[in-house]
Amino acid sequence: MKKYEINLSTIAIIALDSNKSKIIEEDNSFIIDRTTPKIIDDSCRYFGSSYLGRFEGSKNFLGGTIYKSPIIIEETREIIFFPTGSARSIECSWISLNKISNYTKDKDKTIIYFKNGTSLVFPISYSSFENQVLRASRLESILRQRKNV
Repeated sequence: MKKYEINLSTIAIIALDSNKSKIIEEDNSFIIDRTTPKIIDDSCRYFGSSYLGRFEGSKNFLGGTIYKSPIIIEETREIIFFPTGSARSIECSWISLNKISNYTKDKDKTIIYFKNGTSLVFPISYSSFENQVLRASRLESILRQRKNV
């Protein structure tokens, strides 16, 4: 079972089934035999914590319990991802905050446009997606403020 660590070129991690995920990078995409929660945890551990540790940190930064909380995968390069659903679910996909250029509503779905020119359609309402982006942006802002103190 090959591990994958999220890096600066990672755009999204898409849940495919109970044991497969699609990794989308700026100039590459591939499928690996690993669930999205496992990839997120592996990546957090690679950068010195665990998913649970990163989750607790986000909760602390943002205040209180937050459903579908964004997390900081790596602080110095500000790699922040947020889930499209319940983070514990193997059906949950994860999106890189810093790779999004725009997003639009399409009925009950959201189209996400990325800085590299690709786009993805997610079965998530526009308002729910926008809340996720706003939470992740707030987390990024708090992280930057604390780094500049």
